[in-house]
Amino acid sequence: MSKKRVYTFGNGKAEGRADMKELLGGKGANLAEMNRIGVPVPPGFTITTDVCTEYNELGHEKVIELIKDEVEKAIAHVEKLTGTKFGDKNNPLLVSVRSGARASMPGMMDTILNLGLNDEVVEGMAKKTGNERFAWDSYRRFIQMYGDVVMGLKPESKEDSDPFEEIMEKVKEEKGIELDTEFTVDDLKGLVQKFKDAVKKRTGKDFPTDSYDQLWGAVAAVFDSWSNARAVYYRRLHGIPDEWGTAVNVQAMVFGNMGNTSATGVAFTRDAATGENIFNGEYLINAQGEDVVAGIRTPQEITLEGSRRWAKLQGISEEERASKFPSLEETMPELYKELFEVQRKLEEHYKDMQDLEFTIQEGKLWLLQTRNGKRTGAAMVKIAMDMYRDKFIDEKTALLRLEPAKLDELLHPVFDSTAIRSAKVLAKGLPASPGAATGQIVFFADEATKFEQTILVRTETSPEDLEGMNVARGILTARGGMTSHAAVVARGMGKCCVSGAGAVKLDYRARTMTIDGKVYKEGDWISLNGSTGEVYEGKVETRKPDMSGDFALIMELSDKFAKMSVRTNADSPNDAKVARDFGAKGIGLCRTEHMFFEGERIKAMREMILATTTEGRKKALAKLLPYQREDFEGIFEAMAGYGVTVRLLDPPLHEFVPHQQATQKALAEEIGVPIEQIRNTVAELEEFNPMLGHRGCRLGITYPEITEMQARAIIEAALNLKKKGVDARPEIMVPLVGTLKEFQLQAEIIHSTAKNVFEEKGDKIDYLVGTMIEIPRAALTADEIAKEADFFSFGTNDLTQMTFGYSRDDAGKFLPVYLDKGILKEDPFQVLDQRGVGQLVELGTKRGREAKKELKVGICGEHGGEPSSVEFCHRTGMDYVSCSPYRVPIARLAAAQAAAREQ
Repeated sequence: MSKKRVYTFGNGKAEGRADMKELLGGKGANLAEMNRIGVPVPPGFTITTDVCTEYNELGHEKVIELIKDEVEKAIAHVEKLTGTKFGDKNNPLLVSVRSGARASMPGMMDTILNLGLNDEVVEGMAKKTGNERFAWDSYRRFIQMYGDVVMGLKPESKEDSDPFEEIMEKVKEEKGIELDTEFTVDDLKGLVQKFKDAVKKRTGKDFPTDSYDQLWGAVAAVFDSWSNARAVYYRRLHGIPDEWGTAVNVQAMVFGNMGNTSATGVAFTRDAATGENIFNGEYLINAQGEDVVAGIRTPQEITLEGSRRWAKLQGISEEERASKFPSLEETMPELYKELFEVQRKLEEHYKDMQDLEFTIQEGKLWLLQTRNGKRTGAAMVKIAMDMYRDKFIDEKTALLRLEPAKLDELLHPVFDSTAIRSAKVLAKGLPASPGAATGQIVFFADEATKFEQTILVRTETSPEDLEGMNVARGILTARGGMTSHAAVVARGMGKCCVSGAGAVKLDYRARTMTIDGKVYKEGDWISLNGSTGEVYEGKVETRKPDMSGDFALIMELSDKFAKMSVRTNADSPNDAKVARDFGAKGIGLCRTEHMFFEGERIKAMREMILATTTEGRKKALAKLLPYQREDFEGIFEAMAGYGVTVRLLDPPLHEFVPHQQATQKALAEEIGVPIEQIRNTVAELEEFNPMLGHRGCRLGITYPEITEMQARAIIEAALNLKKKGVDARPEIMVPLVGTLKEFQLQAEIIHSTAKNVFEEKGDKIDYLVGTMIEIPRAALTADEIAKEADFFSFGTNDLTQMTFGYSRDDAGKFLPVYLDKGILKEDPFQVLDQRGVGQLVELGTKRGREAKKELKVGICGEHGGEPSSVEFCHRTGMDYVSCSPYRVPIARLAAAQAAAREQ
C-alpha cells in the first residue's frame, strides 16, 4: 500500500484527529478534530509534514508528481461537498492555502486566499453571487497575495512600501478616498490590471490563469516558507526543530467580504495578555482574515464589554462607540451567541485557552482555525492556576502546561507608580502585551541593535520584523488591534507592546515620529506601558515586580513535585538574597575571583602577583584575608542554613595585572617597584592559551599559600557567624582538577588550614571539600576522585569548551554558521549537548557514585537554568542544579516538570 500523503475533512467527518499533529501539523489536526466534534468548518484537505521533508530532499517537480493524484481526489471531495467545480467559470470552487506546523508559528509562514480566480472565473463569480464588487475585491486580494508570496513582488528596500499597497494608495489619492471598502467595482477592475502589470514588469512573467498551476505554485510557496529567514529565526527562538517541516492546508473559501452581512475575526477564549477569564477578540465587517491580523485596518471588538473597555482606553464616548465602533455582540447578536457557544465548546474540549479564526459569510458562521493560544508569562500562570482551581485540569496538568522560560517575563521590573504619575503621556494605544519598556526610538527592525535599549516604532509590523522585535525592549505601532501581528508575536515573546496608537505619525525616510505636532527623532527616549497602552516621553523609573499570588502558588506546586533542589550562582550577599527570595536552596557556585577587583583589594592582589618570594606573596595575601573573610561572612549569612559552594581562585593571574602603560606606571609608583618589573611580570604571565594554562588548581599547587589564605578566610568566616548563631555551611570546591593527585594536594592544604583555625579559635564547624568536574579526564576518572571528594559539581561551561574544542570567547565567529548549516541544532553553551557533553556528565556521576554512594552531585554552569538541560540533570540523578538568581524560578519549575513527566 502506498504512503498516504493527503488527509481530507469536511461535513462532520475527517481522516485525521487532534493527536496527529506530528503528521498533519497543529492546524490540520485541529481542523479534523473540529469536524469530528460538530464545529462548522469549511471542507478541505491537509498535505502532510512528511511531504515537506520530501520537498526539501527531492525538489518541486518530483513532489508535485508524488501528490498529484491524491490532491486531485481531495479537490474532487471538496467539490462534491460544496457543489462547486475547481477552475469552472460558472460555478467555481475557490480555496485558501495555508501553512500549519506541529508547533504554532503565527505569521511566520505564508497564506494565500481566493485561489482559483482568473479573468473568466471572476465574471462567473460575480454572476453566481450577484455581487460584482465582492468578486473583483476577492480577485484583487488574490493577485496581491499570490504576487507577493509566490511570485516575490515585495518592497525593494526597507524604506519602500509594499508595491501593491503603493498602487492602492495612489488610486485612493486620485479618488479622494481613505478606505479599501470605498473602492468601486471599476476601481477594483483597474487595480487588478495594474497589479498584473506590476507582476509582469517586476518578474517578467504573466500572472498564472490555470487553477492547478496556481495551486501547485501556492503549495510549493508554503513549503518554501518553512525555510524563510523569519521562520528559521522563530524556530531558533522557540526551540522548534528544523526537520519537523510544515503541513499545507487547502480549504474551500468562505468569504467575509461579501457585504455587510459578512465579517471576519480572531478571538481568544481568555485574555492572552492578562489571563482574565473573558471571551475577547476583534472583527471587521466586509473583510478577509488578513485584514484583521495585518493591522492595516484597526478592527472592532467582538464583545460589548471589550468594546466598552477599548473605548475607555481611547477616550471615546459611549454614544460615539455605539454608533461608529459597535461590537459583534451588538451588530450580529445571534451570530455572536453561536460564536460564544463554539468558543466555550472548544475550550472545554481542548482544556486550554483557544485562539480562533472565524468568518461569517452572509449570516453563516464558519471556523477556520483553533489552536492553543499564545500568551504572556503572566497570562500563562493565571490561566493554568484558574483552570486548576476550577477543577478544569489537575495539578500535574497545570504544572506541565507552563513554559519555564516564560516565567522570566514575571521576574523583571515594572514601572514605579510614583514615576508614572509624573511622566508625560504622549499617546495612548491598545495594551497589546503587558510590561514596562524604556528605550531609544528605532524605525527599522534590522536596526534594533543600534542602541543598547531600543523601542521599535512601526506603522504596523510584519513577519519580516521578527528578529528586530525580539531584540527591542518594546514595540509601538500606529495601526493594528489586539490581534494584529505585532500584538500576537509580542505576547508570544513576552515583549512589551502598544499597538494602534493613532496619534503616532511616522516618516520612515526622515526617520521621525510626530505626535500632536511634536517631532521625535531616531535615538530619542520613550517609554511604553504595555499594561495600559500609554506611551511616555523619556525614561521612566522602574521597581521590582510582585512575586506573590499565582506565581507563589506555582512555586509551591513546583516544590511539591521536584526531586532536585535549585541553588544559585552568586558572588555577593545581594545576589544571594535575590536568589533566596526566588526560592534558591543554597549556592552552587561562588566565584572568589570577582571579589578581588575593587579598590584596595586589586592593589593587594597585584602585590601578591608581583612578589618574587613566598614570603612576599604571603605578606600580600595577609592584606587580602580580611576582605575575603568579610565577603564570605556576608554570603554565608544571606544563605544561612543552606550549603554554599565556594570555588577557589580559578582564572589565570594575567587577568588581574594592568595591561595599559599608564596603569602600569601608576601601580609602579603606588607600590614602589620599577615599572620594568611590572612589564616583565605581565609579559611572563601572558599565555598562548589561557583557558588551558596556569589557572584553577594549578595556581593553588604552584602557590599553595593562595589556597591556604582562601581556606582560612572561608573557615574563619563560618566560625565568626557560628558565634552569632548563624548556621553557615561552607563547601570548598577545587577547580579544574584532572587527576586525583591534584585534588589530594589541594585538599590536604584545606584540611590542615581548617585544623589550625579550629585549634586557634577553640571551636569547629562542619565543612565539605569537593571538586568541579570540568575536564573530560576528571569525568572519566570520577571513580578515583570520588573516593577523596565530598561532592562533584559539573562545570558545564568549561566541560563544553573542552569536549567540543571550542573557545567560548571565539565561538561567535563560527557558531552562527554551524547553526545555519545544521551542523549543530543549538548553541552548546546555551543548551547542554546531551549526546556528547551529557555522556561525560552521566559517566562521571555514575562512576562517582559507584565509588561513593552518598556523593553529592550538582551542576553549576549556566545550563543549570535552561529547562531541557535541567530535565537532563534530573534524569541523571543529580541532587541540585545551580543557575543565576533570576533563573532560579525557571529551574524550579523545570525540575518539577521533569519529575512530573516520570509519574
